[in-house]
Amino acid sequence: MATWTTDRCARNAVASDLARLRALVREFVDERDWDQFHTPKNLASALTVEAAELLEHFQWLQSGRVEELGPDKLAEVRHEMADVLVYLVRIADKLDVDLFAAVEEKMVLNRAKYPAELVRGDARKYYEYKK
Repeated sequence: MATWTTDRCARNAVASDLARLRALVREFVDERDWDQFHTPKNLASALTVEAAELLEHFQWLQSGRVEELGPDKLAEVRHEMADVLVYLVRIADKLDVDLFAAVEEKMVLNRAKYPAELVRGDARKYYEYKK
């Protein structure tokens, strides 16, 4: 019972955080009258651009671990991560997608594709495993 209550509380907290993010982004967009430009296609394109900008910070690093980035680069990475999240939240808002529920659903699918007892410590694609 305690686990169920804890899980439910955690889910509610995440849902509340996502709702706050959605409201924050909506307010920003509304202040600038940008909703007219925010089609799902345009937002997906912008998300891809921002993801590439995030990747650019890691391009020539050996591993990209925090100690390799340093504080200034980490701040830049953090801002690019925020841009990616903003666009993702915006697309979810425009398509009325519950991101938390989508992740839960996808984890069920991923668990079926990648059973822990079969794939632990191995990074191959699901179709490369012998079942």
